[in-house]
Amino acid sequence: MEELFNKVLQVNVRCRDCEERRANIRVTIDLQLTTSPIHKRDLLVRLTDDADPYFLFNLSISEEDFQSLKVQQGLLIDFASFPQKFIDLLNLCYSEQESDHPRFLLQLSGQNSVLEGPTSFSVVETNAFKHLNHLSLRLTQGSDKEVKDYLAVCIASLKAERQALEAKLKKTEEDLSRQLSYAQQTLSEKTKELDRLRLEWTSQSSFLSSRHSQELQVEREKATELQNSLQQQTMQLRQELESSHMKSCQQLQSRLTEMETSCRELTERKYKNESVIRDLKVKLAGAEEECQRSKQQVLSLRRENGSLDTEVHDKERLVTHLQMRVAVLEQEVKDKEQLMHCTKEVLEATQKQKESMEESAESKELQIRKLEATVKSLSEELIKANGIIKKLQVEVQGLVSKIKVKNSVTVSQEKVLQDTSEKLHNVEKNLQTVQQQLITKEEQISKLKDHLESTVQKLDESKKVLKTNENVISWLNKQLNEKQLSRKPESPEALENPSVIPAATGLRAHFYPRTDKPADGASDQQKAQSTNKQIGDSTGLDSKYFERRDDSIPVYGLSSNLLHRDIPPQAKPSVVSAYFSA
Repeated sequence: MEELFNKVLQVNVRCRDCEERRANIRVTIDLQLTTSPIHKRDLLVRLTDDADPYFLFNLSISEEDFQSLKVQQGLLIDFASFPQKFIDLLNLCYSEQESDHPRFLLQLSGQNSVLEGPTSFSVVETNAFKHLNHLSLRLTQGSDKEVKDYLAVCIASLKAERQALEAKLKKTEEDLSRQLSYAQQTLSEKTKELDRLRLEWTSQSSFLSSRHSQELQVEREKATELQNSLQQQTMQLRQELESSHMKSCQQLQSRLTEMETSCRELTERKYKNESVIRDLKVKLAGAEEECQRSKQQVLSLRRENGSLDTEVHDKERLVTHLQMRVAVLEQEVKDKEQLMHCTKEVLEATQKQKESMEESAESKELQIRKLEATVKSLSEELIKANGIIKKLQVEVQGLVSKIKVKNSVTVSQEKVLQDTSEKLHNVEKNLQTVQQQLITKEEQISKLKDHLESTVQKLDESKKVLKTNENVISWLNKQLNEKQLSRKPESPEALENPSVIPAATGLRAHFYPRTDKPADGASDQQKAQSTNKQIGDSTGLDSKYFERRDDSIPVYGLSSNLLHRDIPPQAKPSVVSAYFSA
């Protein structure tokens, strides 16, 4: 038994005294080979309904039955190619069953009010003109024994599929449970490590924050002292500016008096110029009267000139019109002479063409006679070739029928292979989803590890920064102590004027407010680097302690004008604090 076709198709069911309805019916086509007494091939057609297990219609077509069917319905194919052609028609119906107006339809009609007894199963092609019936088969309803056999086969196949699926499910469940237990163990270990690292990080961060707050208080005290000194300097600058302002006011008053005298002189000149303008206006009025008289004379002369011009223009028009008429008549005479000459040339050319055409007609008649002879010989040869071609076509048809039988066998085998491959593909998809879930969990664990490593690195960097800051603070304290000791024996003038600081007093800290904007370009960075190098050379410290840091703590509460202004006009390059951004 070889299965050729097995699909669920939409069939129009017609019963006696009932409305037409559509039903989903499974159509199976099997090829049965029997070799016991005689070598026979039977085609089995079965109609079943997945929703109704008692719905069964069978038809067995042998080679002898097919011959009678062929004669009755006017089929043009043999029994060997009949199964494939029938399957092609069913596939056309399957492809068009979802469209609103299908071209190919399947009809199942019975004589009774219920589908019982013999029924006709037909393939119909719909047209705008009529419905063409390609094939109609008489099916018989299955007996009780046939229904029981069919149900037993269905149950056996379902049980076998169920057992195979249960075995695969058990294997996959065992594998997945093992992988889940392993993943849960690794997760618990990683969470413990995470909690331990978080505790360490919180303790270290609290210690560092307390230390930074103490250092901030010290720096704020220093900033207040610096602010007081800057206020004193601003007061002195204000006094100097007031004195300079008084001087500028006196100079402006002296200029005002000079300008008033010059203004009086200019008004006197203005009055003199106005009297001169009046005299010139009287002279202008007399000149304008003379000009109007001359204009009237010019107008009268122009009118006389215009009348003379019109008379001359009319006479010129008459002359040109007569000249044009003479030229037109001369041109007509020339055109008529050219036409006569052309007609003579055309007559001569037509006579020559007539002679040449007569000669070519004679030569073509000779060629036609020769071609008729060759056509007769070729027609005889074509008749012989057609006989040979007919023989070859008969042989080709026999070979094609053999190839179609082989193709039907290979198609059925490929369908079985496709079903098995689809089942395997579904199981592999389930396995891939489980593997993807495990991979996502592993990625989450790796991300947590990376986060822990980054936090540990940041802690190490902050420790290094703290050490360098402590070194810089101790060094600054030493320098301040030395400067305080060296300032004690200074002169009383320096004590009275604290703003005047000598050039050799040593180092000085600049504090700049922190802003959200970036630095003003490469020039500021170059200046900062040059000052840092000078300070490092003069004090003996490494230049890395005076570099600008993006994570430094800014000083708040000071105005930007005060902070950017240098205290003494003659001072050495300033030392940049490691705690404040340069």
